[in-house]
Amino acid sequence: MNTQNNTKKNIYNITFAAMVAALYVVLTFVANSFGLASGVIQVRLSEALTILPFFSGAAIPGLVIGCVTANWLTGCVFLDIVFGSLATLIGALGSYLLRKHKFLVPLPPVLANTIIVPYVLRFAYDMPDSIPFMMATVGAGEIISCYILGLALLFALQPFANKLFKKS
Repeated sequence: MNTQNNTKKNIYNITFAAMVAALYVVLTFVANSFGLASGVIQVRLSEALTILPFFSGAAIPGLVIGCVTANWLTGCVFLDIVFGSLATLIGALGSYLLRKHKFLVPLPPVLANTIIVPYVLRFAYDMPDSIPFMMATVGAGEIISCYILGLALLFALQPFANKLFKKS
């Protein structure tokens, strides 16, 4: 019986992670169609999903796989695929660790992307803007994505959390 429960839990976690990855890719493509998924000024709608570790740790691999896939499919260079996805991993892990503090959940992705992405833009894409300027623009976009959209998503999902999410 216990093995069957573990198998069901594993299937749930894999399915949930796959759904998160697919949503991340789709939302990145939507943002990309408006020119907002990359560059010095970016508001990735998909980054709102970084609040999902508040509900389930199974969201973490989904976010990372989604970021890797979205970056690859939108034509990002290798350094961006690696380090952009690393920023998402750090942010998702931080969100999971801060899940007991609802209003801090969006903070790790904001910080990770604000610190890492400007260096990716400078060294992978040779963007001429200063690192502090790019930190400000990327950080502003992350605040919009993670705090405004992400917290709105968190509050919209929270009443249904017991039905939608299983603890991983």
